[in-house]
Amino acid sequence: MTPLPGINPDESLWSWLAFDLRFYREARGLTQAEVGKIIGVTKQQVHNLESGIRKPSKTQTRTLDAAWGTGGHFSRLRKYAEEGHDLNWFRAFVLYEARARSIRTYTSSVIHGLLQTPEYARALLVAGYVDDVDAAFAARMSRQEVLARPQPPDVWALINESALDQPVGGPEVMRRQLAHLLEASRLPNVVLRAVPRRVGAHMGLDGSFTVISTKGENVAYLEALGGGRLAQESADVAKFAVRFDRIGADAMSRTDSRALIERIMEAMT
Repeated sequence: MTPLPGINPDESLWSWLAFDLRFYREARGLTQAEVGKIIGVTKQQVHNLESGIRKPSKTQTRTLDAAWGTGGHFSRLRKYAEEGHDLNWFRAFVLYEARARSIRTYTSSVIHGLLQTPEYARALLVAGYVDDVDAAFAARMSRQEVLARPQPPDVWALINESALDQPVGGPEVMRRQLAHLLEASRLPNVVLRAVPRRVGAHMGLDGSFTVISTKGENVAYLEALGGGRLAQESADVAKFAVRFDRIGADAMSRTDSRALIERIMEAMT
């Protein structure tokens, strides 16, 4: 197979799936609109599937397998793509983040990227041995532009206490980061609450995640070393929403969370 313009099938399993959706369609002489009728979506949505912007659902891959007699090719490829980690998932997540109407995030060990100060963000990137720190830093800071929109998204942030007292970049950098959190917590669209260490074991210890709601859909992103995972199926996203609520049930109030941050700042010398 010669790669079609716009997608590299060797980049990831999801890219391979997107590539094959277009390859199989064109091999059958079908238009995107005709494929849309088969799986019940618009021409634009088929374009998004073939471009890797949107991931096909289990129902859509099963329908195409049945319609085209592939022997389960698309369903099988989707299964293995979903079970793995993919750097492209984060790229897709950032696109959703930029269009978000609401963002619910829980962070276990570091402050969420949207709430990081430049010094804190750079210290994390340097410590993580990122190949191109400057490029990664610029990308992270540009994500924060979503909070400067005329109508910014509502942000509901749960932060584990261990992320608040970890002196990333040293005490002074961390103090300024905590001061920034206090300032952000007073914005009308931001609700920031801390999950105290005294809670002990809770669902959030498994890792950080974010649930995003846009105008037309909800997605969840689970962070992990080497790529993370983007959940788009409604049932999967609902599980993360429930997890967020359960963690939040043990979190401190907004006022008590600010008081905790202030105490940590005072103790950080």
